[in-house]
Amino acid sequence: MRVELTRRQRLAWVWLLTIATLVAVAVLPPLAQPQEYHRFADQRAVLGIANVFDTISSVAFLIVGAWGLIFVWQDPKSRHPAAFAEPSERRFYVVLFGAVALAGFGSAYYHLAPDNERLAWDRLPIAVGFASLFAATIAERVSMRVGLQLLPALLALGAGSVLYWRWTELYATENLWPYVAMQFYSAAAIVLIVVLFPSRYTRETDVLGAVGIYALAKIAEALDQEIYALGNIVSGHTLKHVIAAIAIYWILRMLQKRRAGLPR
Repeated sequence: MRVELTRRQRLAWVWLLTIATLVAVAVLPPLAQPQEYHRFADQRAVLGIANVFDTISSVAFLIVGAWGLIFVWQDPKSRHPAAFAEPSERRFYVVLFGAVALAGFGSAYYHLAPDNERLAWDRLPIAVGFASLFAATIAERVSMRVGLQLLPALLALGAGSVLYWRWTELYATENLWPYVAMQFYSAAAIVLIVVLFPSRYTRETDVLGAVGIYALAKIAEALDQEIYALGNIVSGHTLKHVIAAIAIYWILRMLQKRRAGLPR
């Protein structure tokens, strides 16, 4: 059941989350990227491909990203004419699926020789993808005009959080918090907006499913060593790639199945 609040009260909750995130980033001490992060559990090499399973599993992002781009770019009069009520809405998902496809290249590039420099190319499309999905959620539930206006700013913030981390690593006190906060804030704000605001489309809770699946991917990532220790078959990080790609597919599935009009 949807929370019964006035529009002003709903927006106040979103602003509260925004302010709390900004304050946390401002007051927390700088966070450096732990170098042990680059030492993944499965370091097997096959045919000269280092960290082969973490590297090859990155292709899942390329596949689902390309699949999403094909769907979004198809003729509006195709068999999925109701995925977008307005043509301008397509740009959110062009950016999202394009970023996911690029994440496939960035992730593979990083896992071939993991270090901070290559990690930035992995994280850059991830940050952009989160920002575009956040903007799409605003457009579909709060205001189309505001969502379109915020898209460039949110994309800049997402990309800027990664670039800021790299700049502080090279020229100042390394600080990863803006990137961490941007990812956490985007996911939390998406969930909050989905709970508080009705969608203009059916399948309105599929976004929550995608966020939940991505949370499972992060759990698998955190349990990289423990999962790999269960028979040395597959690592948690490899599973993270596959599960995260499924989360993006869940968004694509939502677009394929949804129709304009308030759900029951």
